Amino acid sequence: MKRLFAFLLGVIFVLNSCGRSTPPTVAATVNGRAITYAELDKQYESQFGALNERPRDDQVTFQRLEVLRTLIDNEIMLQRAEKMGLLAVDSDVDAKFTEMKSPFTQEEFQKQLASRKTTAEEFKAQLRRDLTVQKLFNKEITSQISISDNDITEFYNANRSMFNLAEPQIHMAQILVTPNADPNVHNLKNDKAQNDEQARKKIDSLYQRIQQGEDFAMLARNFSEDANSAQNGGDLGFIPESALDKANAELRKTILALQPGQSTKPLRTEEGYRILKVISKEPAGQRTLSDPNVQQNIRETLLNRKDQLLRAAYYEVARNEAKVVNYFAMSVMGEKK
Repeated sequence: MKRLFAFLLGVIFVLNSCGRSTPPTVAATVNGRAITYAELDKQYESQFGALNERPRDDQVTFQRLEVLRTLIDNEIMLQRAEKMGLLAVDSDVDAKFTEMKSPFTQEEFQKQLASRKTTAEEFKAQLRRDLTVQKLFNKEITSQISISDNDITEFYNANRSMFNLAEPQIHMAQILVTPNADPNVHNLKNDKAQNDEQARKKIDSLYQRIQQGEDFAMLARNFSEDANSAQNGGDLGFIPESALDKANAELRKTILALQPGQSTKPLRTEEGYRILKVISKEPAGQRTLSDPNVQQNIRETLLNRKDQLLRAAYYEVARNEAKVVNYFAMSVMGEKK
């Protein structure tokens, strides 16, 4: 009788568990780990802020779905990194935190945290997640890429004219955010600012992510609103120095002062907000394959191309292998039927 009673209790427990709905606080789960609406709201407000003129409800819902998709992707990668023992250690986090604080006074840094509605501890927690995922990418993707001398030679021979410069040129990339959504823009996240305030908040958020070490090209692919360069990671190609004469004197001075690998702070321009990056600087004349700068430029170009391709594929494979339940998306579908 006791065994029967225990068995019946077990059955009742299982049935109750099966019928129990997901807590209303959970927006999604990744392999059983919850992403809460509180996390979603915090990330949404960090990215889009509290607008004076709220966009249409459907637009807000779409933006929240996109933010949740990013949180899900990040959680998938974090869990993969955890399984591989790649969690960032305290010394890594502290070093990055110190690096991020260094350009600011204590008061300025606190204002930066306040503007993002976060605390120092929350910021450190996010840094740990970001550094952990970066370690995953380094191990699984970047360290596996090999560029041979033959690859470099083939690229040079196929693109010899790229290295014949009539005047000094600057290889540049950009991230553009406009205050008006352009239907011709197709970035990977389909993310477009709807007004000037959204555009400003978005470009500031992207600048912070660049400062944290995120890949400029990937951010451009995901979020840039330049129809001509977004799909190429923001790459603008080589720009003659004379073309900078068309820019205002301050902007020209800023660009010329940048070293390869450096980028500007967000700039207000006629089209919207920009972040410009100098990839390399080349003197005039035909550059030969024996030039170390030419080889390095080609190697970095090929590495970036392969890295971006493999990262995109890695995300797709990881999503396929993860058990994701998006309760927020399911609720939206239910409401719209």
